Amino acid sequence: MESTLFLATLYLGLAVIVVPVAVRMGLGSVLGYLAAGIVLGPVLGLAGAETTELQHVAEFGVVMMLFLIGLELDPRSLWLMRASLVGLGLSQVVLSATALSAALILLGFDWHGAVGIGLILAMSSTAIVLQTLTEKRLMRTPGGKASFAVLLTQDMAVVPILAALPLLARSLPREAAATSHDTADTAAEPLMTLVQSLPPWGAALLTLGIVAAIILGGHFLSRPVFRFVHASRLPEMSTFVSLLLVAGIAFLMMLVGLSPALGTFLAGVVLANSEFRHQIEADIRPFKGLLLGIFFITVGIGIDLSGLVDRPVQILGLTLMLLAIKAAVLFGIALFARMKGGDRWLFTFGLAQGGEFGFVLAATALSEQVLTPSEAHTVTLVISLSMLVTPLLFLVADMLARRRAPEPDRDPDKVEERGRVLIAGIGRFGQVVNRLVRSAGLSTVVLDADMATIETMRRFGVKGYFGDPSRPELLEAAGLDQADVLVVAVDDRDNATRIVSFARRRRPDLHIVARARDRVHVYELYQAGANDIVRETFDSSVRAGRYVLENTGFSDYEAAMISQTYYKVDRAAMKDLAELWVPGQPVHLNEAYVARARKLDRDLETALIEALEDGRRPSEAAE
Repeated sequence: MESTLFLATLYLGLAVIVVPVAVRMGLGSVLGYLAAGIVLGPVLGLAGAETTELQHVAEFGVVMMLFLIGLELDPRSLWLMRASLVGLGLSQVVLSATALSAALILLGFDWHGAVGIGLILAMSSTAIVLQTLTEKRLMRTPGGKASFAVLLTQDMAVVPILAALPLLARSLPREAAATSHDTADTAAEPLMTLVQSLPPWGAALLTLGIVAAIILGGHFLSRPVFRFVHASRLPEMSTFVSLLLVAGIAFLMMLVGLSPALGTFLAGVVLANSEFRHQIEADIRPFKGLLLGIFFITVGIGIDLSGLVDRPVQILGLTLMLLAIKAAVLFGIALFARMKGGDRWLFTFGLAQGGEFGFVLAATALSEQVLTPSEAHTVTLVISLSMLVTPLLFLVADMLARRRAPEPDRDPDKVEERGRVLIAGIGRFGQVVNRLVRSAGLSTVVLDADMATIETMRRFGVKGYFGDPSRPELLEAAGLDQADVLVVAVDDRDNATRIVSFARRRRPDLHIVARARDRVHVYELYQAGANDIVRETFDSSVRAGRYVLENTGFSDYEAAMISQTYYKVDRAAMKDLAELWVPGQPVHLNEAYVARARKLDRDLETALIEALEDGRRPSEAAE
């Protein structure tokens, strides 16, 4: 017990120290966890013996991640991904395995081992890539969606690769073919034996039956079960059921030899439209984060630095070869798929590493005499090192994306008219502004970099022009010099600030209305020269607060007075605080800002009390 608590303290304590530092340095949490593992294992030697068993448990975090991603999709979205799954995913696995196998044969590897290693190294790290994409909020970008499609295809490819490895077996000395299969758990062994004894047609029927049960059960049984649990009024029971759902599906998929991550992803997609989706997500997410963190730490602990020291040229050379070949294949696929700019680099560098499934495949290849122990050890070390450098590859992709301007799919439109109001960005925010202004009889010119949005507007009779409003020459061509008002409504906060800054330098007399994401963005736009700054959720939040007041005992007049006062005082406070804001300094470390914010909060409370008293006088006078 004492040793277990000691190890838990080491794991958690070092993660608490190292991971926040890595995040603050812009390296991401994954590299922080890997660094913590390297310090615990290879450097200090405080952990290592328990790593294999712990890693098997922590790998469940990958299963949970796929389940949560499935919850964010619906079956229609998955069906729309079919072209990416077949085109991008299948081509990546086949081309990467072929290229890696050919390179290893040229280096003198036996063809059995070369093909086996090529199949193993064709896999990428689902855990690291999806965690990094989520942290960087890139999952919904074209590059993020393409990367996810490839990872999903790789999960599906694990089963045929496992089936193909015995076909590559070669005659090795008995001691070289030592098995690394884990012994089956005592409780599950009879069931596993029964399934393995089924004839091929029986196993196929069982597999189809389990997949059908997951789909039908998730659709028809999940709602009654969660309603029953919810009626018990025990919050922990909801967590129990959510964990039971994920663990049970993962076990059933492993029982028939399929990827547990793939099965839970399918279950998540089925439950995506359930009214209990958010509750399930809230129950699972903390466990997912904890287990993934432990998994990354175990990967760091498992990196054999002594093997690297003994054969540095071979190990580093093979790792660089892996990254280079897979990056070249991915880049070619990205060009063929016509990915642009940052999405192309994200796809190329994000998937270039080996993956955690490679450890499982390497163990199987060793037991099936496809690889010798030396080759299996080399493969696992190369995979570990490639996973270690993946966060750095994401940084390289970011740098390349920033250095190269986005490449438009087509040339910008030629603006044929001028308007009193120039609107940069026509998303959900800019559309409301455009409709209101045009309804009042004012002419507008709309410029947006999303061609699909422009074409949608044109179907409804609203004219807009395709072009990136953050490019000064396009802004000028759209009539910046003639406009009375510029509305900056683009989604990207950095682009918004650049547009405001350029427009203010170009037209000191221009009135600029800008959309802000949050308070700090308000300060940035204020310093850039915007006249009116609108926080995108502020007005709607104030209105929601007014509805709350009206339904908790306040009269309509009192609620209106309080909300109007809050609106005026808060807007005035924002301008006051903007003068004290220091770019690059967190607001909580700015003593003058904090002191002024506290003073303004007290002033706001006083103003709201006075507004409430003013709101009650008319009703008292009426009585």
